[in-house]
Amino acid sequence: MERDGLVVRTYHPEVPPRVEYEISDLRRSLGPLFAHLSEWAETNLEHVERARRRHDGSGAPRG
Repeated sequence: MERDGLVVRTYHPEVPPRVEYEISDLRRSLGPLFAHLSEWAETNLEHVERARRRHDGSGAPRG
């Protein structure tokens, strides 16, 4: 995540060494997307569970 710019890593050359991580502004910009996905999941969870039950009961191979 650091490589992708989603997390900022700060190394402190102390004894013992210390590293701090914080969320970057780029990661913060994903907040609305995650909120929207959460709302979608709440709205559609019942449909997803129903589809899973139908699939699991259909005898289709599981994997």
